Amino acid sequence: MPDTAQNKGRMLTFEILQYNPSDPQSKPHMVTYHLEETLGMTLFVALNMIREKFEPDLAFDFVCRAGICGSCGMMVNGKPLLACRTLTKNYPDGVLRLMPMPSFKLIKDLSVVTGQWMDGMSKRVESWIHSKEEVDLTKLEKRIEPEVADATFELDRCIECGICVSSCATALMRPDFVGAVGLNRVARFDVDPHDERTAEDFYELVGDDSGIFGCMTLLGCEDNCPKNLPLQEKIAYMRRKLANVKDTGGGLEIRVEG
Repeated sequence: MPDTAQNKGRMLTFEILQYNPSDPQSKPHMVTYHLEETLGMTLFVALNMIREKFEPDLAFDFVCRAGICGSCGMMVNGKPLLACRTLTKNYPDGVLRLMPMPSFKLIKDLSVVTGQWMDGMSKRVESWIHSKEEVDLTKLEKRIEPEVADATFELDRCIECGICVSSCATALMRPDFVGAVGLNRVARFDVDPHDERTAEDFYELVGDDSGIFGCMTLLGCEDNCPKNLPLQEKIAYMRRKLANVKDTGGGLEIRVEG
């Protein structure tokens, strides 16, 4: 096949933030790279090519390369995305400006620590089954209706990539906000029949402006979630449920509407 312009890949331009906060001499700066696009190229592939050809010290995160681990989140032209699921062909002008996700501690360049934030969130919402029932491992598990199990598994699909946090205006303004990922976790345990917590218990955990009432419903989390989780639906449900719990000073009571 003749080497014509029709079968040549176009040239892509990558503008990448580079900064090492652990190095006193390092200053945040943008570095530009030009790379020929290949068929089906993802941002993950492009970054590996840039590291191999131009910048072996370039830092970014990846593990699974299949949109499952959530490690490769970054800002692409101002929008948080997973690098392994972002096709370069979707950028008609061929210019991609890459920066690390906000709200998380920066390690270097495009690499951030999401695990530290997620660990704090998990402890804040007490992300484990609360039950007084002792489990007997010698017996079969208690039967659960399939639709209830499906509802729980649906919310368990969260990969904790941090994209919803980086999409959230409240999270950017309030470092203590649990974010859509934390509120989704609360909804997950609210659905799970193994968990014995009540609305009052969940109110004590997230019934404030750093929890369920801090969400401004700007839809950034749901619009950008790579797993298409029903985040706003569940946040709205939990907000309505917890809004009926009123602090009376000496305890909590349920307000019944209607």
